[in-house]
Amino acid sequence: MPRKAARKGLLIQYEYCTGCHTCEVACKQEHNYPVGIGGIKLNEIITEKPDRIRIDYVPFLTEFCDLCAARTRRGEKPSCVKHCQAAIMWYGTVDELAKQMADKPRSVIQSPY
Repeated sequence: MPRKAARKGLLIQYEYCTGCHTCEVACKQEHNYPVGIGGIKLNEIITEKPDRIRIDYVPFLTEFCDLCAARTRRGEKPSCVKHCQAAIMWYGTVDELAKQMADKPRSVIQSPY
């Protein structure tokens, strides 16, 4: 019986995301998506407490994300990971990413599959 390929995904340490939208731009350019369509979308999350406001930017994969299948087949990183200005995104198997996540607070693992 053939072995099933390991599930791939992204680890995003959103604590340090600056909200620059470079991941969105890189994805759109890589795939030539039309306006309003993209494989990743930056979400702004505002948390208000009586004494402070926290703003987090969290990139989320959309239904159009294929983790840059053509790039990753060639051994390259997905475009969003390569171009992330804050260097807060990693690509790999979900199992590998979960191990890395242990020392990265305020992070998420996402997989489009």
